[in-house]
Amino acid sequence: MKILGNIIWLISGGIIIVVEYFIGSLILMLTIIGIPFGLQTLKISSLLIWPFGRKSRIKERASGCLYIFMNVVWLLCGGIWIAATHAFFGILLCITIIGIPFGMQHFKLTELALSPFGRDIERI
Repeated sequence: MKILGNIIWLISGGIIIVVEYFIGSLILMLTIIGIPFGLQTLKISSLLIWPFGRKSRIKERASGCLYIFMNVVWLLCGGIWIAATHAFFGILLCITIIGIPFGMQHFKLTELALSPFGRDIERI
């Protein structure tokens, strides 16, 4: 079921979102300051390309002020808009019964878009 969900996800627009995240991460990595943020968008895009059967979790070593500082900068520089977009599409997709699994994936991505620093992507 996970494979079928992932294939439908890619066909119904997931591949376009992955390409947008990948292009955005390449643009962010053009500057030295943008490299950590570009790596986080690559992390999100890796979850976007095959979202069913994977989740993000907080790392064990994710304590300290650097992760907090980077997450705050991320939120101020566009992370809140990315999270709002995923939340909007999650609500929109959950209106129909067929769209509920895809809406839940957008809610999972909303959580990751709010604080990507200090998280890992793992298989369920």
